[in-house]
Amino acid sequence: QVQLAESGGGLVQAGGSLRLSCAASGQTFGRYAMGWFRQAPGKDREIVARIIWSGSDTYYVDSVKGRFTIAKDNAKNMLYLQMTNLKPEDTAVYYCAVRPTLGSGFIYWGQGTQVTVSS
Repeated sequence: QVQLAESGGGLVQAGGSLRLSCAASGQTFGRYAMGWFRQAPGKDREIVARIIWSGSDTYYVDSVKGRFTIAKDNAKNMLYLQMTNLKPEDTAVYYCAVRPTLGSGFIYWGQGTQVTVSS
């Protein structure tokens, strides 16, 4: 089992920045990748960014490329999402998640943190 706890959300004006953090605890092996997802009201949950835990390969959804940066601290079991030039359409609940193996999906989820961007 992996426990995940997000923090760092809040209210920010358009153009501003926020840094989300995700603390992982519990099972420390079997962690192929970690990712950030978001879900806006009335919309499906979407992946925002993903990073391979044992390496540095990253993926970003097109809408955040050049604005968001995913990073990790393996020693501290921390995942981060630096968000800059935030837009109102970035408003959502942001979740971190763990994908244990290459063949699995993201099966461990945090409770989420609210990000609200005002225009």
